[in-house]
Amino acid sequence: MRLDKYLKVSRLIKRRTVANEACDNERVSVNGKPAKAAYDVKAGDVIEIRFGARLTKIEVLSVAEHASKDAAASLYKELS
Repeated sequence: MRLDKYLKVSRLIKRRTVANEACDNERVSVNGKPAKAAYDVKAGDVIEIRFGARLTKIEVLSVAEHASKDAAASLYKELS
């Protein structure tokens, strides 16, 4: 699954266009490297998202095409 779509499905970022812009502006990195929106997300990837001064670091547990609001949080594990 594309990185921008994963960020939307997992509800880390509200809209796919916003996720796409974050990737274009190098605010999203996967496994320590800046990632494009088309990056193919796999279980085990570590994603870092910078929102201003705040840094969110998560580990991908699973990838799903659709997730309900309740199931979205089970797609990833928040790291320190």
